[in-house]
Amino acid sequence: MSVEKLSLPAPAKLNLFLHITGKREDGYHNLQTLFVFLDHGDELDFETAPGDGVTVSPPIPGVPLEKNLIYRAVTSLAEFRRKQCGIRISLKKVLPMGGGIGGGSSDAATALVAANLLWDCGLSTDRLAEIGRCLGADVPVFVRGHAAFAQGVGEILQPVEVEEKWYLVVVPDAHVSTREIFCHPDLPRNAPVRNLAELRSRDFGNDCQDLVKKLYPQVANALEWLLKYAPSRMTGTGACVFGEFADRSGAEDAYRQLPDGWRAFVAKSLNRSPLYRALEDQKNHDR
Repeated sequence: MSVEKLSLPAPAKLNLFLHITGKREDGYHNLQTLFVFLDHGDELDFETAPGDGVTVSPPIPGVPLEKNLIYRAVTSLAEFRRKQCGIRISLKKVLPMGGGIGGGSSDAATALVAANLLWDCGLSTDRLAEIGRCLGADVPVFVRGHAAFAQGVGEILQPVEVEEKWYLVVVPDAHVSTREIFCHPDLPRNAPVRNLAELRSRDFGNDCQDLVKKLYPQVANALEWLLKYAPSRMTGTGACVFGEFADRSGAEDAYRQLPDGWRAFVAKSLNRSPLYRALEDQKNHDR
């Protein structure tokens, strides 16, 4: 479809489990994890503009434009564009940086999908995911837009269906560096490789959690509080922690008990990314 404007979500994700099965010779880690999306996230507005430049507003403090993942995602498609124009991007940021819920990766994926349409690049989802992998290990799952079991460094994705549940996600006042956690000598790296059926039959866990709790007391405090209300654990390399509830009212009841000054949100997990639901709505609107 030929478009000049798009307003699209960049949803959060949860890692329902995360196991690290070894360190590779290239310095990266092999892992096994289960991704689901949330009906909560950032929002991005895209609009074609005269010239061939790409602008992103507002700027992220301390992050030069050329290192902004949204800018890098869009400009990575410049060589494929068949429509000569620039793109203006406006970001409404609600997902925390360093929270383990995929904010930057999701923004990049949404930017790739949008630029592919606005510039009429004609690239397949597979090609976009391949380009996205160069931006970050989690970008491909957001590009593909379906809950997935991930292996390798996160690039081997198997679509799955997971029961959609309600979650209370607590956002501790901490920015956890993924690089710091994966480089730390105390990170466990010896989880056995298991098949998906076996992993889903076991209690879910996160191999990064104990280390992050030790390094970031804010995360330990959030987990201790949340465990009073529901089965809880950390997502990704942190800092966000989540409690799982059977229904929305249970999650909202716990949210109302949140200590003063803490941040959190209630969201439902989804097997299909809100990004692609929004694109369908856009297509139907344009008909």
